[in-house]
Amino acid sequence: MLKEYIENGFGLEEDFSCSETILYGANQVWNLGLSKKALKMSAGLSAGCYSDNICGALSAATMVLSALYIRDRAHEGSYNDGLVKELIDNYRKLMGSELCAPLKTNHRTEKEKCRPVIIAAAGVLDQIIAREGLPEGD
Repeated sequence: MLKEYIENGFGLEEDFSCSETILYGANQVWNLGLSKKALKMSAGLSAGCYSDNICGALSAATMVLSALYIRDRAHEGSYNDGLVKELIDNYRKLMGSELCAPLKTNHRTEKEKCRPVIIAAAGVLDQIIAREGLPEGD
């Protein structure tokens, strides 16, 4: 769902960063109901928090999991942390790292920028959400 949406060009015209593409796209695809202010929080995750650390697309994907599956707070149970660990582990297996610096070295091109990295994060996120289903109500 999200992967296809991004593959079809979402985020390009808007000039979204990696993290913005994931969160803004997920907000559209899964009707998360996030406000513009909430969506803007993803900007700081771009380029591994602008320090080449954990991939911004992957960080934003964890935000999506939390938006979908956390009722009130992180410490309410182990469900979300299991999903986040799965997301990161599966992404690392697919892409070779969860860190921005090696991802840029190995997957970023001048023409496509980080689109392959973003699309991969969306695909891993899609798989988890397809399996888990969308929660009913809040």
